Amino acid sequence: MSEHHEDRRMDGGMRPEYVDFDVDGFPGGLAACLEAMLMVSDQPQQPADLARVLAVDEPQVTAALEALRREYDGDAESGRAPRGFELRRSARGWQFASRAVFEPVVSAFVTDGQTARLSQAALEALAIIAYRQPVTRAQIAAIRGVNSDGVVRALIVRGLVREEGVEPESRAALLVTSALFLEKMGLASLEQLPELAPFLPDSVGEVLEG
Repeated sequence: MSEHHEDRRMDGGMRPEYVDFDVDGFPGGLAACLEAMLMVSDQPQQPADLARVLAVDEPQVTAALEALRREYDGDAESGRAPRGFELRRSARGWQFASRAVFEPVVSAFVTDGQTARLSQAALEALAIIAYRQPVTRAQIAAIRGVNSDGVVRALIVRGLVREEGVEPESRAALLVTSALFLEKMGLASLEQLPELAPFLPDSVGEVLEG
């Protein structure tokens, strides 16, 4: 079998050059890979796009997503309870979401102040990104005077911050606030940002106000 043929998926599509892995080589295989991808995505994903990234057939991805959805939904006959989240399918694609039945729980958590649970360091980084976006991790570290990779990662995991494009010169990822950030802040746009600088250390506040 030629190397050229091995680089083709069963559906005839070419394997992207950046895909140097096989999904079966990961614990949990294709299903686990899909979970990892959807976990960090801030918008619904189409099976075709997921299949391209993983270099597998689209029908395989669709079947795996359907199986995951059934698994999360639970099974009354076997006594397997549903999860607090679901794998939701819409016209825009597949996405993880909290189940509607848990809305009171989620609402209580948000009302109690999810943002307030962020560390002071994370709040500083979030404010810098909000007021200075787009910014790189290095720029955030320069303003705070300390490495901020950990707090930025926490903000991304919470869905408050996302990567959008790269800086032309350094090719470093640019960070911006997400739609979820606006939603949690109760804002329609970034122009309605409240004055956060007064609540931050003087050095950071001066940079944000500058």
